[in-house]
Amino acid sequence: MDPTEIADQVLVPLATAVRLLLEGLSVLAVLSGLLLTLQQALPHLGRRLPQRPSHRARLTFGSWLALALEFQLGADIVSTTISPSTAHLIQLGVIAVIRTFLNVFLSREIEAEERQEDRLHRSISPLP
Repeated sequence: MDPTEIADQVLVPLATAVRLLLEGLSVLAVLSGLLLTLQQALPHLGRRLPQRPSHRARLTFGSWLALALEFQLGADIVSTTISPSTAHLIQLGVIAVIRTFLNVFLSREIEAEERQEDRLHRSISPLP
């Protein structure tokens, strides 16, 4: 038996299993983000609803979506490794671009939110 045939017999099932695992983790990340976001939002439902969602809830959900996209990117890389079709390469590129933009803007929002919370805590805390 040819060494490439042996490699195909070992790598294809392994890559398929890894791809399915990564896709499953992606779904779990979205579900986790949804549940945590709802947990943050539910205590505020009895109050007057704000005009837009809270920053903290958006950042929580966005962070989990970014993690899910990381898992999807990994799954697409594995999938492209075993069958590098044009469709897989385009999908890989699109997910990489979306993930990159999401992470850049999410990082900026998280930093801005943390600076705002720091200013709020400093204005509330008594000076030593």
